[in-house]
Amino acid sequence: MNETRTTCPYCGVGCGVIARVEQGAVSVRGDESHPANFGRLCVKGAALGDTTGLAGRLLHPVLDGERAGWDDALNAAGDRLRAIIEEFGPQAVAFYASGQLLTEDYYAANKLMKGFIGAGNIDTNSRLCMSSAVTGYKRAFGADVVPCSYQDVESSDLVVLVGSNAAWAHPVLYQRLAQAKRERPEMKIVVIDPRKTATCDIADLHLPLAPGSDAGLFVGLLNAIMAHGGDASAFDEADAACTIAAAWSVDRVAQFCDLPVAAVTAFFEAFIHAPRAVTLYTMGINQSSSGSDKCNAIINVHLASGKFNRAGCGPFSLTGQPNAMGGREVGGLATQLAAHMNFVPQDLARLARFWGTERLAQTPGLMAVDLFDAIGRGEVKAVWIMGTNPAVSLPDSHAVCQALARCPLVIVSDVVAQTDTSRYAHIQFPAQAWGEKNGTVTNSERRISRQRAFLPAPGEAKPDWWIVAQVAQRLGYGQAFAWQHAHDVFSEHAALSGFENHGSRAFDISDLANLSLNDWDKLEPVQWQPAGELARGWRENGRLRMVAVTPQPARAQPDALYPLILNSGRIRDQWHTMTRTGTVAKLMQHIAEPTVDIAPVDAARLAIRHGELTRISSPRGVMVARAVVSERQREGSLFAPMHWNGVFARQGKINALVAPICCPDSGQPESKQTAVRLSAWHPTWQGELFFRDNVTLPPEIHWLRKAGAVNHFTLAGETLLQAWLMAWCQQHHWQVQIARGAENLNVLAWQEGKLMLAFWSAKRLPEIDSAWVDAAFVRAPETPFARHALLSGMPAGEQKAPGRTVCSCFSVGEYAINAAIASGCDSAAALGKALRCGTNCGSCIPELNALLAKALLPEAAD
Repeated sequence: MNETRTTCPYCGVGCGVIARVEQGAVSVRGDESHPANFGRLCVKGAALGDTTGLAGRLLHPVLDGERAGWDDALNAAGDRLRAIIEEFGPQAVAFYASGQLLTEDYYAANKLMKGFIGAGNIDTNSRLCMSSAVTGYKRAFGADVVPCSYQDVESSDLVVLVGSNAAWAHPVLYQRLAQAKRERPEMKIVVIDPRKTATCDIADLHLPLAPGSDAGLFVGLLNAIMAHGGDASAFDEADAACTIAAAWSVDRVAQFCDLPVAAVTAFFEAFIHAPRAVTLYTMGINQSSSGSDKCNAIINVHLASGKFNRAGCGPFSLTGQPNAMGGREVGGLATQLAAHMNFVPQDLARLARFWGTERLAQTPGLMAVDLFDAIGRGEVKAVWIMGTNPAVSLPDSHAVCQALARCPLVIVSDVVAQTDTSRYAHIQFPAQAWGEKNGTVTNSERRISRQRAFLPAPGEAKPDWWIVAQVAQRLGYGQAFAWQHAHDVFSEHAALSGFENHGSRAFDISDLANLSLNDWDKLEPVQWQPAGELARGWRENGRLRMVAVTPQPARAQPDALYPLILNSGRIRDQWHTMTRTGTVAKLMQHIAEPTVDIAPVDAARLAIRHGELTRISSPRGVMVARAVVSERQREGSLFAPMHWNGVFARQGKINALVAPICCPDSGQPESKQTAVRLSAWHPTWQGELFFRDNVTLPPEIHWLRKAGAVNHFTLAGETLLQAWLMAWCQQHHWQVQIARGAENLNVLAWQEGKLMLAFWSAKRLPEIDSAWVDAAFVRAPETPFARHALLSGMPAGEQKAPGRTVCSCFSVGEYAINAAIASGCDSAAALGKALRCGTNCGSCIPELNALLAKALLPEAAD
């Protein structure tokens, strides 16, 4: 048995994890000594051990579709990149990195692109989630510094969550907030979101404002603060900001945000009178055509009210990825230089001296959306994509795929062999995965933690920094990339942060630059620039700045053809494009397919029933999703998850619908508002298909891949599938059992007593217990009665399947929870005692409370 302290690779909370390897099996638990989580883990973190298998891994370099040795693949990358640079110049090359990279990986990639290839064209998927927050902080504070900590959240008197479903997207921090609320009931919590999300479970006030109208609310709050004695005299450009705000009365705010005047007034009074206030904000603010201004509108109210730079106060942007902050530290965005330096003469000269280069990029590079547009136009001839899946995650994903298909050189470094992006790769490099990586990450509160390897690298997988350094050597820059260990890269990064700094730059971790390898291995989580030390000297003139913000509506507006506004975001148990979480059966139980949340009034108008399949369409594409009719959804708007892709669904990519409209200041796409139309789709049949070996489905069939012990697809179609199924079974000489009714077709196929294929179909999707079916593939039913029960789709003696999974940790379904409520369980704690649900990570507690409310107070529930 071996235990290793490391860091979770999911959201920006940055939880400490203890990984145990015992007889080849990996298990994890929360690290009670880590200051980010104190032992807590969410359901994704708790399931990390299930993601360390090698199924689907990229284990060897691939060159032009064929397995290759490292030397051949690296030489080809170096030769092809050099040829493009020599013919078209350095601007014809670009890197696209990821918040999934470690800081050392990020540093190496940025140094090669900006420092030695000589173009600024390295951007990152953090552009899609954090760049508006970066712009807001830099405009206000002169530096990209988040001036808060998790302790501020717990100690505040008022916590405002805006554009943040923290209960699902940052669940451990949400649990810390929920615990603080239980310990100090006088703490007030306000949730500002068009949807009534799980985060509202602990809210004292929910403001379901019109999508995209957040800036109006905070500009109006600034006006109210100034009217109640706020002081903005210490801040540059405060007059302009306050002059605009003066026109935003409570009535105007209420009209702009489509909120009751009383609700707006209650929020303003709560903020003004709270001794301490923290505002937590994330994608709902950042992913906007005016996202930077929204961030500054939030910062403005903290400056004018004096609720910043002291305990329990401040504007707190929550990072979405595990190392989005580390990527910002090393300059991973096209608009930054390393160590929080900028494209200004003194910083350019300083960085060139430190790196010893004469080729340093002198101007910012292409931001993500512009970068892939340039690839599509043929201006960028080579792109190296590291640890991310832009064919799914970027807006207008069909155009991104077309651009990659036309690009002369696509290099992909990844841990997964097949993604929507890798299908366009000319060269694939097998990167190390979590559990094999060694380096550092920085979380939302600027805390650097070690990610330590506890598994050997499988196959020929290598660290990303090593891959970059090897390509750099083949481009002729080997002396500048002669690192032998991740520790060497970290030491250089830390040294750069203090180079010619003398307190002029907030980011300075040079005290860590001379750590020995042994000390670095043992490094405890450390927070740079501790909260409460917001230095006035961060701005050259010693003054902070208020940015004048004129609220703007979302660019996407409904019309006769596209009358609804589609919002996108994360769901509780999945992560990004599902390359890691989509393979874990436990994490597919809660929400197993693309869904679309719709208000009852809209569903009635469109004749869409709960549970039906629908088509969501925009001028750019179509998505298929199952309808969830809910009172929690605002009229006129929809919500659908962002995770599904071409590996897990035939038509599940939400970004195929999203227009590439960006904030002009940050370059961040407006992913939260897309004008769409919604229509019911009534296929002839829907079904569940399980099979032991690979199968090629007919092209006209709609399919969704689900994790399990065997291959599992949910299907739907207009044409009957019986002829194809029978032909497939006959081809393999399987024995077949069939049960056919007026609307249903059930098929089992056997070979020498082993179950090879199972299929259930009906007009509406049959309800099947997937775990029970998986077990039948492992051990076939032994009696004729049990086989007939399997053919019927229900276990012998069972009335129905467990229903929708609510608690993924213990696989507790909705039916069991409702039964427990009916038998007398009247609280989440009572349900936990009876069924264990809610007693591990706590992520399901808001849903347990919703089920309790529905059963015990039906008039107040959804």
